Amino acid sequence: MAALICIFALSGLLAACDGQGTPKDASHPTPEAGRPAFVVRATAVAVTNRTTSVSLTGDVEAKVLTQLSFRVGGRVTERLVDVGAHVAAGDLLARIDPTEQQAELDAATAAVSAAESRLRVANANFQRQSTLLAKGYTTRAAYDQATETAGAAESALETARAQLGTARDALGYAELRARAAGVITARTIEVGQVVQPAQPAFTLAEDDTRDAVFDVYETFFHNSDTDRIRVSLVSDPKVVADGRVREVSPVIDATTGTVRVKVAIDAPPEAMPLGSPVTGTVMWKAKPRIVLPWSALASDGGDPAVWRIDPKTHAVSLAKVVVDAFETGSIVISSGLAPGDLVVVDGAKRLSTGQTVDYTLESGS
Repeated sequence: MAALICIFALSGLLAACDGQGTPKDASHPTPEAGRPAFVVRATAVAVTNRTTSVSLTGDVEAKVLTQLSFRVGGRVTERLVDVGAHVAAGDLLARIDPTEQQAELDAATAAVSAAESRLRVANANFQRQSTLLAKGYTTRAAYDQATETAGAAESALETARAQLGTARDALGYAELRARAAGVITARTIEVGQVVQPAQPAFTLAEDDTRDAVFDVYETFFHNSDTDRIRVSLVSDPKVVADGRVREVSPVIDATTGTVRVKVAIDAPPEAMPLGSPVTGTVMWKAKPRIVLPWSALASDGGDPAVWRIDPKTHAVSLAKVVVDAFETGSIVISSGLAPGDLVVVDGAKRLSTGQTVDYTLESGS
């Protein structure tokens, strides 16, 4: 029992000594109190003029879609094109049976011949009455009647000729032709079908002017300061053209939350036909911005912030910032920091307000 008491007493004595058996002095700092400050990696804030851009994907569509239809009714006897066909201005697209129009033309032609004959007779009678009146062998009433008859015959001939022109046009309307170069995007007739005047037969996407159409999120318009867009083919980025915003839809798509934007393409190249997938790139004007690695981003009550180092005390504190854009591997800050500020870019997750740190500056900072 006495031996056990001696062991406990010896253990207490050793506990009051350091590793060399010397007693600890409360006036000297412990290893915990004298440990080095936490080391982080930092960068000095620099403001640069930054040109930003955004790329969108869309497709090429016709600026003008025309509904083509026959001006006269009849049975379709021939259809020469289908959906997807490229046509030139004046190309024949379809025909209807011209029997009715041909009959009207024949009747109008006969009416003109008859009117010409009546006019010749009326003119001959007028000349005869004029000669007789000059010699006193006829009455003024007979002369006036001949004059009136000749005038009426002449008017009837003009009417018949106008009807003949209408009949000729109607016969031409039995053929449906393209009004401009483009692509047939829809067809609603078939051979044997009886169509009515003005009934849609084809939809023509005119090739003269083309739009690049994009679905854009509304926030795009808050940042945009230009209406010029560079358009390039997805399959061949070397095929490019310039364009300008021509139309912005006033309605937001309820499904996607986007707005449809149409960009008029200036002088579209032949290698950029209708339906081609394209990329539209917008370059915004250079603005003074601060760019930091994404690892520098922290949070202060849910707001974006970064850890700023006091160069005198080496103490850190949170500084709220306004993030202009989130990019791959970096954040773009528009306000909240000043040039020369020291910002923690590595090790920020283990910091607390007022903590003293040592830091190493990033290369090039």
